[in-house]
Amino acid sequence: MATDHRTFADTVADRNPQSFEAKWRAQVRRLVDLPLWGVPVVRVVAVIISALLLAVVISVPLSLSGQLVFAAGSFAGALLLNRTPGRLSTLAMIVLSITASSRYIYWRVTDTIGFTNWLDGFFGFGLLLAELYAFLVLLIGYFQTAWPLQRRPVPMPEDVATWPSVDIFVPTYNEPLEVVKQTVFSAMQMDWPADRLNVYVLDDGRRDEFRDFCAELGVGYLRRGDNSHAKAGNINAALAQTDSEYVAIFDCDHIPTRSFLQVCMGWFARDDKLAMLQTPHHFFSPDPFEKNLDTFHVMPNEGELFYGIVQDGNDLWNAAFFCGSCAIIKRAPLMEIGGVAVETVTEDAHTALKMSRLGYNTAYLELPQAAGLATESLSAHVGQRIRWARGMAQIMRIDNPLLGPGLKFGQRLCYFNAMLHFFYGLPRLVFLTAPLAYLFLGAHVFQATAAMITAYALPHLAHASITNSRIQGRFRYSFWNEVYESVLAWYIMRPVLLAVINPKLGKFNVTAKGGVVEQSYFDWSIARPYLILLLVNALGFFVGIWRLSVAPDTVVLTTIIINMVWTAYNIILCSASLAVASETRQVRSTPRVSVALPAALRFADGRTLMCETDDFSQSGVGLRVQGGPDIPAGTPVEVALFRSDEEATFPAIVTFSGGGRMGLQFDGLSLRQQADLSRLTFARADVWLEFWGNRQHDRPLRSLKSVIIIGMRGIGQVVGNLPNIVRGRRVALGERSS
Repeated sequence: MATDHRTFADTVADRNPQSFEAKWRAQVRRLVDLPLWGVPVVRVVAVIISALLLAVVISVPLSLSGQLVFAAGSFAGALLLNRTPGRLSTLAMIVLSITASSRYIYWRVTDTIGFTNWLDGFFGFGLLLAELYAFLVLLIGYFQTAWPLQRRPVPMPEDVATWPSVDIFVPTYNEPLEVVKQTVFSAMQMDWPADRLNVYVLDDGRRDEFRDFCAELGVGYLRRGDNSHAKAGNINAALAQTDSEYVAIFDCDHIPTRSFLQVCMGWFARDDKLAMLQTPHHFFSPDPFEKNLDTFHVMPNEGELFYGIVQDGNDLWNAAFFCGSCAIIKRAPLMEIGGVAVETVTEDAHTALKMSRLGYNTAYLELPQAAGLATESLSAHVGQRIRWARGMAQIMRIDNPLLGPGLKFGQRLCYFNAMLHFFYGLPRLVFLTAPLAYLFLGAHVFQATAAMITAYALPHLAHASITNSRIQGRFRYSFWNEVYESVLAWYIMRPVLLAVINPKLGKFNVTAKGGVVEQSYFDWSIARPYLILLLVNALGFFVGIWRLSVAPDTVVLTTIIINMVWTAYNIILCSASLAVASETRQVRSTPRVSVALPAALRFADGRTLMCETDDFSQSGVGLRVQGGPDIPAGTPVEVALFRSDEEATFPAIVTFSGGGRMGLQFDGLSLRQQADLSRLTFARADVWLEFWGNRQHDRPLRSLKSVIIIGMRGIGQVVGNLPNIVRGRRVALGERSS
């Protein structure tokens, strides 16, 4: 199924068949439909000729004017293709982007590294290596995402008696029971034969209250005597005590929908070699970026690119990764590799790699069938990413996907790029400081004129920007990737490099969920690297202003301006990173989900008032009440929620009322009522589908504007709290509630 990147202009063009864009689209479609493309020899010859032409285009030397004409023509073609819907246009844009970037890299390697002193060479080769890393990631990224498989559910056989048995594992260590409850309630109510559905809480915290909770509900409870190998060891211990044909694994804060098994299991019935099927990690609470920058449900979060595009692209190459939760694994292949991998701290991806080496298939279904809690604070988020980065570096070191048996070329590239991605720490820091080498020390990192640098570098950057915007625009906005990397670069660089040197240095750390942030504050300990980078870049910018006043000629003047523009962009990124470090108050331990569901209020005098939900959580519900009376706070009521022909009623207390809205807090729900609440709210698949990939498509200039605004906010927060920051204290901000 092709991805149709349509805009308002596309619709207008289709309505006006005489427009230039409509005629262009007709020509493209006519070319694609030519019967000669079905002849194998023609396709082979076309590929060979195209490769030769590409090599010529990349390597042919051009004068400054010739390069400018080439750049302008190719970018105009890319802009035209970007207004043409269809996957063929996307592939053509990728080819143009690769051409522009390859020309730039070829020119960089052949024409710009004739360094005459050690200072130029040190900074120049450092920047070149960072650019080569970024170029490699760009190329493999295009390979991964050019053609997402877009797998769809396969129905289960009609004969229910043939459906296999499934164990549901909910591993937990230090999370509170209130967080785990919802996952267990929803897992119990999956639409699957009851005699073939077994739910187990795997308690590595060995807590009696968890044991008692499971006993009262009638679900399995497993604990072990130690915590060896952390989550992987916990799951492996449970595998030794259970025997169902399949295992579905959910982190204890990931609440599955009732439809999870019926939506996912059909692929196992169709493909005997399928060992694992992964679904997206969707979050109903904001992560630190979304919370601190107030972008929740406004723009995609940091992880959506992976689950929205990358995993779907991996699936085409039979290289979908196991991500530790929201997935189903066939027991036999899992036991064949010795259970969940324990050699690294990213046991999930390593497990999938091992199964792929044995020739088993993996799959990805891009339909949210569970939702969980995001990390509450930036420090916890950074810690989680450090673990992921360290684990991926460990896999690269001890079980490199480029080497060893069992993998096809596409699988090797997909796994390799997943690991290569986490090495961005050092290159990102190089990009954030590279122009300072010239502004402070006069080092020439490019042995070329400023005009030639602009003529080659600008097309490379512009093509990559609009092409990635087209591919990723539903799940990642332009320029935000640089913000995410800038926030994490300093922290992941050291553990990644150490893990490459000594993979045994890895340590598993559990990411806490379900906490609160009682007071807004500026996290100085996390923000220190960004503040230092901001100050150094700001100083470099002011040095640039001084050097402009004493520039001896136009060539030097242009070089200074280019480095100052680059430095200004780095200032924006560093200041946006500072804004993320301003932790926003979060007083709810049970986040609310904004969704409209049918509901009814029932009062003690027998009156019934029809209404709908505004949001819900484990502990309460917000209602929109049209024309209803204001109810005093503290009034006991019953609220009924509906799903198709199902209904359940819950006792509650009014917490506020007025302006057509009402807030209720549930009052003393029994375990049965809590399970009913989960079935009618969190276990509904339609709740999560509403938010998945439905934002407005990315517009690069608008995204750049949003990053600049966030950066200005970050600078304002630092300036306003400078006296306290100098003293290294957490800075209490205003009462800004999430």
